[in-house]
Parts: sequence; C-alpha cells; structure tokens
Amino acid sequence: MPGKPRAVIFLGPSLQLDEAEKILSLGDDAEFRPPAKRGDIFKAAEDGAELICLIDGVFFQDCSVAHKEILYALEHEVKVIGASSMGALRASEMDIYGMEGTGEIYQAYKNGALESDDEVALTFDPYTFTPRSEPLVNVRHSLTLAIKQGVLNQESAEVILRTAQSLYFPERIYDRILKAAETNGVSSEDIDGFKLFLKAGEGDLKGEDARKALKRARKILENG
Repeated sequence: MPGKPRAVIFLGPSLQLDEAEKILSLGDDAEFRPPAKRGDIFKAAEDGAELICLIDGVFFQDCSVAHKEILYALEHEVKVIGASSMGALRASEMDIYGMEGTGEIYQAYKNGALESDDEVALTFDPYTFTPRSEPLVNVRHSLTLAIKQGVLNQESAEVILRTAQSLYFPERIYDRILKAAETNGVSSEDIDGFKLFLKAGEGDLKGEDARKALKRARKILENG
C-alpha cells in the first residue's frame, strides 16, 4: 500500500526507541508503535505491512494480543516474528502456524522452561515506556550470571529468586526484592555484592532478545 511502512514493530519497555531505530535504520520502511493490545496486529496487517515484529504487548492494562489476529496476518502472507516479551510468548504458541520466534526467552517458553505470562510481565510508564518494575525473566538471568561470576552462591540466588516470585509483578523492584531476601536469610555481603553486579547492567535478557528480533527484521527487509 503506497505510503505505508513495510514493517511495523511493537516496542515499549524492552528496549529504548533510539537504540531500536539505530539497529533497524530503515527510515520510512519501518514504523515503531507502542506495546500491542488486542486488535493492533490485525490493524498492522490491514495497513499493508509486509512484516510485523511483536516485541512488547500489554498484559493486564488492556486486552492482550489475540491468537486469531496473528493467524489473520499469517494467512494474508504477512511475516510475523516475536521475541523478548509478549512476542516471545505468542511465538512459542503460534510458531506451528508460521510465526517466527527468536531469542532465549522464546526458546525457554517453547521448551517449557518458562510457562507463565508472569515471567515477562512488568509495569512501565505509559508515556515514556520506562520500566517501573523488573520482569522475573531478567531476575532469573541476572542471578544465573551472578552465580557464574562468583558473585552469589546457588543457595543465596535461590532465595532471591523465590523472594521475587512471591511478589506480585508490579512490586518486583530490586530494592524491595533484596530487602525481603535479606530478611529471608541472604547475607548482607551477598546482597551488597549483587547490587554492585546489577549496576553493570548485564542481566537485561529482554533487551538482548529485542535486539536479536530487530536484527532479524532488518535482515528480512534487506533480503525482501
């Protein structure tokens, strides 16, 4: 359709827009839209998109992306890829119909290591999309890296993870998680060491997978 973008990317808290634009760098060929709610995938297909990249979507703020609208897009020969957050979850459910998943989070849902929507859910500023809580999948990833780097032992990491799991997803803020974990028996030395580790910013698995999805989208458009 003349004047319409070839690709529509639904992106929010998983990655900053300025970084995403640098990765895709296709000008008018790509349009970034806010986290997808029900009906948005259908609209993107109706708008004439050749490629839809679903990264972020709403979970509890509004109705989530429906499976039927993804099927509609696929049936109309739109390439649909998913990663990182809602995209990873839907891709793990819809890849048998032709949706393409990418990234570690998608693989974890696909092989059953992750099951609940709660793993990728978080709260975010509705205007800037800045995260206000920490997704559980990132907590898991950070703890795994911290164990590998000798920052935490397995026992302390398990207590921190169980503590995070016990909190409702909007309350999963590291200060709150770690304060409760210390109450649950994690030493102050381990807590302080993990806080220093977190400052390095290595545990953002959702961000890593969002970058992979955008690079995949760029490759598809360049070859198309």
